[in-house]
Amino acid sequence: MSTTSSDVLNRGFASTLREDNWWLYPAIILFGLTSFLIYGFWSAWQADFYWYSAGQEGFGGYLAPFYSPLLFIKEGVEGAAPMNHAIFGSWPAWWPQWLPPSPSLLILAVPGIFRFTCYYYRKAYYRAFTGTPPACAVGALPRKGKAGYKGETGLMRIQNIHRYTMYFAMAYIVIFFYDAYLSFFRGGEFGVGVGSILLLGNPILLAAYAFGCHSIRHLFSGRMDCYSCSMSGRIAHKNGKVVTWLNQRHELFAWVSLIWIMVADFYVRMVSMGQIVDLNTWGG
Repeated sequence: MSTTSSDVLNRGFASTLREDNWWLYPAIILFGLTSFLIYGFWSAWQADFYWYSAGQEGFGGYLAPFYSPLLFIKEGVEGAAPMNHAIFGSWPAWWPQWLPPSPSLLILAVPGIFRFTCYYYRKAYYRAFTGTPPACAVGALPRKGKAGYKGETGLMRIQNIHRYTMYFAMAYIVIFFYDAYLSFFRGGEFGVGVGSILLLGNPILLAAYAFGCHSIRHLFSGRMDCYSCSMSGRIAHKNGKVVTWLNQRHELFAWVSLIWIMVADFYVRMVSMGQIVDLNTWGG
């Protein structure tokens, strides 16, 4: 009797008839997302060296993306932004003593949830972290029949909030563009530095990723029974072409934007600490 794909899959986790390196993709995903999570937690926990303006007062400076927007600022912290950059002022007294006074810890949950609930990332971590399954035609982790994996009908129902966190992601794009604008000035003087380029690339790539979102696609070009029946339908159809182009590259922009924001954040931190000399037109 010949062996079928179903027979192989029933043998357990990672069983398959595939002869290619099917494990490579989930392994890269596992490494990439784990690295990002570790770095994000480490950066947020530092609570210092997230700002750089070469000691110049006035308009301008580099703000590490993981710390933007600055809701509160702790005075006396090395590498902290000037107090006038805090939206709500000095650090609150109600903050738990066992947590570092990190502005990053106040704001990272929203962009984190937006990415965690993204349709692309669901596929990525389902394969890499939960093995359900790790690849097409490859045996999944053992489940207890229908009572095992619940998918998005169980705990993962939290992913349905993606359509709401999407609006916050739009706000972050605006905020990051303002941070990029800020980075082209130092003490009120216009200039360009490596940090400026990195901070400008961050919202551009985030926008390319966010506007390729499936929820955005539905919002901008869905909900129509007929595209040619009205002006709004024709506009929705044109919008759909743009969003679809981005949506087809959603995975690419998801990863490039993820890596870019990490590099930009690390760069600002290293420059603020004096470990890297920022090449710029200000001459210092």
